[in-house]
Amino acid sequence: MKKFFETISNIWKIEDLRVRILNTFLFLLIYRIGSFVVLPGVDPTALTNQQGKEGLMGLLNMFAGGSFSRESIFALGVMPYISASIVVQLLGIAVPYFTKLQKEGESGRNKINQWTRYLTIAITALQAIGYVSSQVSPDAKLVAEPYFTVMSVFVLTAGTLFVMWLGEKITDKGIGNGISLIIMVGIIAQLPDALIQEFTSRVKGVGGPFVFVVEIIALIAVVMFTILIVQGTRKIAVQYAKRIVGNKQYGGVRQYIPLKVNAAGVMPIIFAQALMFLPGMVSQFWPSAASSGVLIALSDYTSWGHNLLFAILIIIFTYFYTAITVNPNQMADDMKKNSGFIPGVKPGKATADFIDGVISRITLPGSIFLAIIAILPAIASMFQVYGPFARFFGGTSLIILVGVVLDTLQQIESHLLMRHYDGLMKTGRIKGRTAIPTAAGTTPPAI
Repeated sequence: MKKFFETISNIWKIEDLRVRILNTFLFLLIYRIGSFVVLPGVDPTALTNQQGKEGLMGLLNMFAGGSFSRESIFALGVMPYISASIVVQLLGIAVPYFTKLQKEGESGRNKINQWTRYLTIAITALQAIGYVSSQVSPDAKLVAEPYFTVMSVFVLTAGTLFVMWLGEKITDKGIGNGISLIIMVGIIAQLPDALIQEFTSRVKGVGGPFVFVVEIIALIAVVMFTILIVQGTRKIAVQYAKRIVGNKQYGGVRQYIPLKVNAAGVMPIIFAQALMFLPGMVSQFWPSAASSGVLIALSDYTSWGHNLLFAILIIIFTYFYTAITVNPNQMADDMKKNSGFIPGVKPGKATADFIDGVISRITLPGSIFLAIIAILPAIASMFQVYGPFARFFGGTSLIILVGVVLDTLQQIESHLLMRHYDGLMKTGRIKGRTAIPTAAGTTPPAI
């Protein structure tokens, strides 16, 4: 405990770090306040029946910190920006123009950021139209159509751009990755209510306090397991040749390429979830097909068929996303340009094949563990865990929380070590989600 208070004191002594942390809290507070501001022209008293959203709506509501169900001005959150970032990243692989931009350094990144913002506006506007038409009850509208839809589209688009701006300000003037922190805060905002509901249901219902304590212990174990997956790396030794320039010697040292066990991050789960929502959508649009046993089984997220297919899709998408984001050929070329080589492996194509083989081998266990984490909420629901609380036992939310917390703590520790203070741990150092070279020389989206 003494070490903890000493660390807090050291953090407070560093003026730059103190200001950054206070700025981060201020920007996040602004975001949370805005998430409770209801859209203009909406009757707040008519929103009481909109709180319990399940499926895709529940997932979006969790990412938006409850703003989605409250029909807030921040209802769409930063998800349109994340979607635009993913699209632009994929365009960098398929479209030569974007591939060229990603290789032009700072100027190219600025142009890519501009394209991402333009695409964010377009995606937000389209999603805003769908949101207003499907999520806002006609009884809650105080303004006649089509004025309400037009006004709401502008407000929702402006809200998403403002949240995106807050994220950029947190990255520049705060601590950690702004967009990731905003998503994390939205997820954590759901935790207190979920804990209270779970505790109340156990005390008044089945199990009692003992079962609740067992659930908390299980949750801690799952978090520790997730940390192992997020931080797991396979190091490849790289030797650099000696070069003598004047009276100085360069190179001649051994470094390591940290290949992540889970290089794809949370994206395979997001892609797989998008496909797993299709059976439910088919049932809504074609009621005659709703009685199909296959659709019923696939629509029930607690069924074995649903979770087996979900796990298989995650494994497939993990290989797919790793293949398009990690480029062994580029890594081999960069090593060759810097006079580096892997001991026992020839430079060039042989090095690229060696790295590709290592990635293929470590991706299999990584994808299996990722699939296990993804289906843990469904397993928790089978044990009658309260739905919103069960989501914290795994899936997208837990991986995002673990990754963002590790990244933020790593930045805080870097500030402490740079000013000759002790780190956050007695032994070892905190490692964040170490970035690795991608298909176009950039890093994947923040989440």
